[in-house]
Order: sequence, then structure tokens, then C-alpha cells
Amino acid sequence: MSQYMTRTGVLPGRAHAGTPLAPPRPRSLGTHSRPRRVAMLSVHTSPLHQPGTGDAGGMNVYIVELAKRLAALDIEVEIFTRATSAALPPSVELAPGVLVRHVTAGPYEGLAKEDLPAQLCAFTHGVTQAWAGRRPGHYDLLHSHYWLSGHVGRLAAGRWGVPLVHAMHTMAKVKNASLAEGDTPEPASRVTGETHVVRAADRLIANTDREAAELLRHYDADTDRVAVVHPGVNLERFRPDSRGIATGRAAARARLGLPQDAFVPLFAGRIQPLKAPDILLRSVAYLLAERPWLRERITVPVVGGPSGTGLARPEGLQKLAARLGISDVVLFRPPVGQDLLADWYRAASVLVKPSYSESFGLVAVEAQACGTPVIAAEVGGLPVAVRNGVSGVLVRGHDPADYARALYGFADDPSLSARMGAAAARHARRFGWDTAAVATAEVYTAALHERRLRG
Repeated sequence: MSQYMTRTGVLPGRAHAGTPLAPPRPRSLGTHSRPRRVAMLSVHTSPLHQPGTGDAGGMNVYIVELAKRLAALDIEVEIFTRATSAALPPSVELAPGVLVRHVTAGPYEGLAKEDLPAQLCAFTHGVTQAWAGRRPGHYDLLHSHYWLSGHVGRLAAGRWGVPLVHAMHTMAKVKNASLAEGDTPEPASRVTGETHVVRAADRLIANTDREAAELLRHYDADTDRVAVVHPGVNLERFRPDSRGIATGRAAARARLGLPQDAFVPLFAGRIQPLKAPDILLRSVAYLLAERPWLRERITVPVVGGPSGTGLARPEGLQKLAARLGISDVVLFRPPVGQDLLADWYRAASVLVKPSYSESFGLVAVEAQACGTPVIAAEVGGLPVAVRNGVSGVLVRGHDPADYARALYGFADDPSLSARMGAAAARHARRFGWDTAAVATAEVYTAALHERRLRG
């Protein structure tokens, strides 16, 4: 069944507390009116950047994988992103049918994401210059990612007379409602910007039903313009070892230099308060205080680099490990490429994802696709990404003691990881990028169809 779903049963533009969205109905408008060429906008982070550090993360993976699969459907994609170096070429072919265009907007280096709103006019100018150099009608549609890109998208789409499809990825009001202790709230200017984008977009793509409901509740989105498309996972890259989960785990640990008999709870992602890697460290300290004999056989890899407000204290997590007295069991590793990341997933006993906010949680699905269960916070899209009690464990709140209790089960019964891992791999197969691309193409088709009807 298509993952593009129309929504009924909620008054357009309004969401009522406690009123669920009606059961989804698949909608397909065929392939005859699909766009030929789409301009994607990713202002603040390039699809060419390494996920796991800086501002590069799940959204980067999302854009790259979606663009490749759309190209396989004969929809050409040109991705516009801000140039961060004078040495970058004007354009780079990411894959057949996918081109990345570098737009000069502000200083190449040393510009934080929070400084980018001042450069949006320059970025919009660069995008419209690219349009001016093409024949009329070169791009059929704009697809913007994150609110900064949405601001550019609404201006460019209005000028070009094409539909705007927007994916929020994260929302300021949702993040501010569940901030980590000491984290910085998103500014009012972002809330205002997101509100303008929601009003301007022909279609809004939400990752889950919960995100769709948040768009309605917090931003008064028009119900008829919201579509739910679950992100995918690269099932060719992220998969269990063909020899079996247990054999694959042993082989991955040998390649990574990890002890074969260790209990290995893994954190993978950007190091910032929002992602809550500190919760894992605190839960491990709690675990070892209760069961000190585990110290001899636990290894806790943290794979990723500082990002967002975490950049203000790049060594904060290492200092926390020292204060907790667990530096001897924690391995800090820099961000790695996707193939090596798959090895880290396979090597782990369990992935721990205690985020305060997640629109979906691609890392959780990637780990499960490799046959590794997940302990995750019951927030955002993670209850969709993780099947509680089957492919992993969902934890309410962010009390380290609760995460320690979830870890107990895997530490006490090593076979639990393999049993849940097999179920996790089956669960993850629901989330393929090919399916997501077809569903996204249907969203594009609907937006084009409506635009043509309006004349």
C-alpha cells in the first residue's frame, strides 16, 4: 500500500485534542503527470557532508537516498545547498540524475546555522539565477527541507509559478516543548518562519501520523495539504550478515577491535543535548553501581561528533564520563561513513536512542535493519520506527534509571539481543526507500494536479 495518505475526519486547518486522524486511504494519481525535474533545497547542510557531525544528520541521508530513488523513477533532481568552501565546484553529480548545486551565500566558513537567516536573500538570488539560465518550465516543482529552505522555497516557487512541497524534519514548537536541561530554545523568528512556510506550501510531507497531527495542532496546517510518508532505510547497506546475526556480530567486533564477549550498548549520532547521549552514560553509571561485576564485560561506543548547541562544549561528554567514573568503559569515536556505521550497528548488543525529540529516527531503523534491537525514548516518530517489545524497548521520559532497567534485560540475557534482533530486521524491512520515493512522487503528482486545476 502506498505510504502517501490523504487525511479525512479532521476539519481542514484545525486539529482537536484527542481527535485521531481517520484511517489512511491510499491515493495514486498514476505516473503520467509526475514531474520531470525537481529542484530540492537544503540550505544549511549539504547532502555531500558526512552525517553525524556539524549539522549533518538524518536529513542528509534522507535527501541523498530520496533523490537517488526519485532519479530511478525518471524524476531528475537538482539539489541546491550553500557553498561552504571557495574550492567547491559549482555543481557535483551525486548520482545519475542527481545534481548538487553550490550556491554562494555569505562567508564560506564560520557561519553557524543560527546566522543563516540573514543569508537567505542571497541564497534565494542564487537559486533564481540558476532558474534564469534555464528554459521556462525547466523545474516542475520545488521540494524544500527544513524551515530555512522552506523560506527560500516559498519565494522561488511564487516567482517560478510551480508547486512547493515542504518537509519540516523538525519543528521549533515541538522541540521547545521537550528541551533537554540547559539546552537553548529555538527562537521566535524560526516559529514565525515555519508558520509562513506552512501557509505557503502546496503540500507538507510528515514522517508519521504524530508529526502530521503536530503540524495541525501547532501550525494550523490545512489537513488536505498534509501527507504522511515514512522515510526509508537503505536495505542493501543496512542488513544483517548473510551468515546470521550472531556470526555477523562476531565478525563486526573483530573488524572494529571490540571484545567478543562484551555487552555493547551503542550510541550513534550527533553529540548534542537534543540527542541525549548523556542519558546513556548516566544509565551505564547507574547500571554499574547496581551491578559492579558488569564493568569487566561492558564497552560503550559513542560514535559521532559535536553538533548544534553541543558545539559550545565539544568535550562535555568526555568530562561527564570522567565525573561518572566510567571513562574506562566508554569509547569515543568520530563520525564514520555509512558502510562502517553498518558494522558498528552489527557489532552492538543494542542501540540506545534517548532523544528528547525525533521526527522519525533513521538511526533506529538502520540499526534494526542490521539485526540490532533498540532502546529508544517514546517521543516523536520513534514509536513508529521501533516496535515496542518486539524490535526494541520504548522508554517514557528521560530518567537514566529507566534506561538502566531496559539495559538490564540485554545484559542479563545475551541471547535476547539476537532474538529481538531477528524481529528488528523483519520490522525494518517495512521501511524501504523505493517505497518512500514512489509515495513522494505521488505527493508531487497531487501538488502538480491541483496547481493545473487552479490554472
